[in-house]
Amino acid sequence: MYIYNVTINIEESVHVKWLQWMQEKHIPDMLATGKFSKALMSKVQVEEEMGGLTYSVQYTTDSKETLNKYYQEDAERLRKEALQLFPNKFVAFRTELEIIHKIEK
Repeated sequence: MYIYNVTINIEESVHVKWLQWMQEKHIPDMLATGKFSKALMSKVQVEEEMGGLTYSVQYTTDSKETLNKYYQEDAERLRKEALQLFPNKFVAFRTELEIIHKIEK
């Protein structure tokens, strides 16, 4: 399994609107691609020197191949919407994580 992690720093001036859009539109749209089984959104508790508020959204997928299909089929369209709605108001940092070991209680 893989986690596609997107860390976003959003300006405070659009934070409330962006957070609502993420929860009501973007994350559901990501899950609707059929390439992710779940999403977890967290607020980063470390203050950034650049200001703004930082969040991490982790999307779980079954394989690297499925993640590559997301990049090929969906990523450009979904990223474009954020750029249109919140131009120059955020920065995003993306990482891929391979789950090596999982323990649940």
